[in-house]
This record gives sequence, C-alpha cells and structure tokens, in this order.
Amino acid sequence: MNNNMDAYYQKRSDIYNHIKNANTYEKIVLSFLMACFTGIMAQIAIPLPFTPVPITLQTFAVLIAGLFLGKKYGLLSQIFYVGLGLVIPWYSGMVGGLSVLLGSNCGYFIGFLVCAYFVGYISENYPQSRNFTRMTGTLLIANFVAIYVPGLIGLYAAFLFGKGVSLSLIQVLAMGLIPFIAGDILKVLAGSAISKTLLPKNE
Repeated sequence: MNNNMDAYYQKRSDIYNHIKNANTYEKIVLSFLMACFTGIMAQIAIPLPFTPVPITLQTFAVLIAGLFLGKKYGLLSQIFYVGLGLVIPWYSGMVGGLSVLLGSNCGYFIGFLVCAYFVGYISENYPQSRNFTRMTGTLLIANFVAIYVPGLIGLYAAFLFGKGVSLSLIQVLAMGLIPFIAGDILKVLAGSAISKTLLPKNE
C-alpha cells in the first residue's frame, strides 16, 4: 500500500514538474488547449429567462487553468479564450464577436483573466495552499470576488449604457450572482478536490 502511494505521489510530482518546466512553446500550446477546454465548458450552459448571464461550466475551466498552468500561462489561456472569441464562436451558446465581448457579460470576461492569474499566483507561490481546505478558500475568493465583482459592474454598465436602464443593487445581484451561487460552490469544491488529488504539496 505504501509503495503504491509513493508511486502515486512521485507520478503526480513528475507530471506537475513537467508542466512547470516545459519550454515556452509547450506552455503556449497548453494555454491554447486550456482556452479550448474553456470554450467547450462554456457550451454546457443553462440559459435563464430573467438574465442575459447563463449558468455554465466555463468558470470551472478558469479555476483549473490557474491551478495547472500558474499565473502567467493560466492568464494567457484566458486571454486566448476571450480574444479568440472575437473570431471563433466559442462563447456560451456558440456565439462570438465584439458585440458579445462588450455586452452584458463583458465584466465576467475580465473576471476570468483576474481569476486565472490569482489562482495561479497562489498555487505557484504557496504549495501548501493546494490542500482541500486552503484551496477551497482560495477558489471561493477567486470565484466570488475576482469574477463576480467585475462581472456585476459590467452587467450594470451594459444595462445603463446599452439600454438606458439603471438597475438597482438587488436587481444586479438577482441577475448576475444569486442564481449561480450553489453551482459555483460545487465548482469550487470540485476544483479543490482536483487540487488535493493531482497537485503536489511540497514544490
């Protein structure tokens, strides 16, 4: 049993170090693949009739990007996702283009960049944070602060400047945060479980 666990820990460390020590070209390719993963997760979506913001799994991909690629290349993966969405219809609902990027979800796109960088920074610089409890705290902050603060501001601005409607705080929260809390907590817990299982804690 101990030999099996030692082999597992060694394999986990080898994979992590291979990603960490990959050359620049390989890391750019990994970042692009993570952007593709984000695009795929964005298509697993549930539109809601009362808000332009759908329930999706793309935020899970953003969290994972930071965990596995670190701050620089986790951020790059989301720059790829957001930027290439101008020409590739891989935003949620298989849409793309400047009008979507600058629409009601614009703040969330900005939040994806901040989130991936933040998670990557913590994971890279504090190996002990990769256990379940500490990573849960990190991912909660990343999800509900890094993504939702710019997301809610962007949602308010889109209605104000795009439709001439000034939403109240309650309306903004009802449209842009409250419907997503339960699902996002599950994504955070899944991300923390992946961190505990797949990432080394001492390097």
